[in-house]
Amino acid sequence: KKHYSTMIRAISRPASKVASRTMSTTKFTLPDLKYDYSELEPFISAQIMEIHHSKHHQTYVNNLNVMNEKLEEALAKKDISQIVSLQQAIKFNGGGHLNHTIFFQNLAPPKKGGGEIENGDLLDMIKAQYGSLEGLQGVMSNSSAAVQGSGWGWLGYDTVSKKLQVTSTANQDPLLATTGLVPLLGIDVWEHAYYLQYKNVRPDYLKNIWNVVNWKDVGERLAAAKK
Repeated sequence: KKHYSTMIRAISRPASKVASRTMSTTKFTLPDLKYDYSELEPFISAQIMEIHHSKHHQTYVNNLNVMNEKLEEALAKKDISQIVSLQQAIKFNGGGHLNHTIFFQNLAPPKKGGGEIENGDLLDMIKAQYGSLEGLQGVMSNSSAAVQGSGWGWLGYDTVSKKLQVTSTANQDPLLATTGLVPLLGIDVWEHAYYLQYKNVRPDYLKNIWNVVNWKDVGERLAAAKK
């Protein structure tokens, strides 16, 4: 929605103003992690973490910057065909950047609280809807395991019903932009997230990832979504 609203505003502007705007475009950057690549072992190997973060996530950031530059050029030229043609690539790479940023923040080493959930609103909602934390984990693991090909498993918050919702998205589709649900917890089920360690046994990866889920981060996202 942001890109389309930006598109409409830019088309109505004088070209000189659009051109000056493109000169000040800020680059997207790869966020640093709050833990070392090795700190999620043995549940996620250091090799996977390093490749996943420094290669895969970085590639989405790089491609998003390229697509954003092309979009700015198209806006400056008022080239609507080019603007429209760029939307899928922006969705894919922008979604990849958004999803991975959430994913890496959703993780924490066991020695830094990973896998532990404290009493509070998040746990109360989980118990009310899924019976227990283990109940939620089972539902979300099954939903994520069932994703065909590549995609994401999600725990989202529905701002209309005021309830948690387990769902999934394909490829790099971002949850909020495509479903309206606020993302609280995302599990990457692209093979690059687990194959070097778990081969093609996705359920084993999904079983073990709960040991490094940063429930504090998930709870903070829920609190923000409720404001």
